[in-house]
Amino acid sequence: MWYLILGVLAPIILNLMHLVLGIWITVVRGSVIGLGFSAAGFLTKTIGMIFLTWLGIGYFGLDVSIYMPILTFFWFFTHIIEGVVIQHYMNENTPQWLQDLQLK
Repeated sequence: MWYLILGVLAPIILNLMHLVLGIWITVVRGSVIGLGFSAAGFLTKTIGMIFLTWLGIGYFGLDVSIYMPILTFFWFFTHIIEGVVIQHYMNENTPQWLQDLQLK
């Protein structure tokens, strides 16, 4: 049961909260601030990953060979989804004159 809660649900919920906040910052404050938040999110996600690793292995005594692949897979998968969604909102938020300058 702890493998499901800590290895699957916890990284999905944490990255979902980060995604919602990242979308809000990108839409309200602009793409540059949203990009800065995504860069700072690297630190917060690292802290979250270390905490979930300690909680699962150190506190609950979960098997490392089972828990870590589950945790890292769902963490990485939701991280990729977050990046694609944030990039979509950044592209939507970019002015047309700046989009015309870009090479296609």
